[in-house]
Amino acid sequence: MKLKKRGIVIPDQHYPLEDRAAVECVKKAILKIKPKVFVNLGDVGEWDSVSAWRYKDKKLPPLEFQLPLVDEEIRLVNNGLDEWDEVLKKVGCKEKYLLQGNHDLWLDNFANKYPYLSDYTFFKACKIKERGYKYTEYNLPIQVGKLAFFHGAFATTYHAKKHLETYGENVMYGHTHDLQRHTQTKLGGNIAAWSLGCLKNMSHEDNKWLRGRLHNWAHAFAIVDWFTNQIDTVALKIPLPDTANNAADIVDNLINNAINEKLCFVTTMFILRDSVK
Repeated sequence: MKLKKRGIVIPDQHYPLEDRAAVECVKKAILKIKPKVFVNLGDVGEWDSVSAWRYKDKKLPPLEFQLPLVDEEIRLVNNGLDEWDEVLKKVGCKEKYLLQGNHDLWLDNFANKYPYLSDYTFFKACKIKERGYKYTEYNLPIQVGKLAFFHGAFATTYHAKKHLETYGENVMYGHTHDLQRHTQTKLGGNIAAWSLGCLKNMSHEDNKWLRGRLHNWAHAFAIVDWFTNQIDTVALKIPLPDTANNAADIVDNLINNAINEKLCFVTTMFILRDSVK
């Protein structure tokens, strides 16, 4: 069994509401692992300035009031993408994928209201082409080997099961911000769906729309190994310490111990302990 390539997958970041400890941990893992593949599952930005909910049941403000807010959020989201691109450049990762999330779609919806704001679509405003990403619009899949990536189509109680039954193949997605896994045994082997959590700040201050409701969100990312002979799949969950200081060592040790010659790829899901006090 020969390792073909290794990748890192990140879920919803919601810049500028990202969790810094979670992001820094993933960046350390990238420097340690040196992946050949990078997948961003979308909801790169929070896009509160064009939120589908912010002006619900309210009159939209004049464009001259809203546009500076949009411009500032575009700047901050681009800064977030810059930090991923910088660390990926350091390790020579050129196979990069980005999926549009439902929050990212809000920016498109805003731009489509004004024909003269065509440069304000998510794809153009965040320079996705210039950054070298292979890109898909909201909830269109990206297929890499026997694993399909989506932003996420369902948020039901058992959404991993729903995704697996709907798409019928190995699926990894974000959107729900929590961790789930569901597997099925088929005649051709096992298939699984993984919900990958998020990298968003979970504080009440940054999520007031929840109105105090409790949630089951978790910080996580995935390491995926593709092998030349694909047979089966497995997922591992490893808790990390409160800080990201020694995350890279844990990542390294886990990879060295996790690879099984009978597996087609190993999906290692790292759970970052919530940094909110």
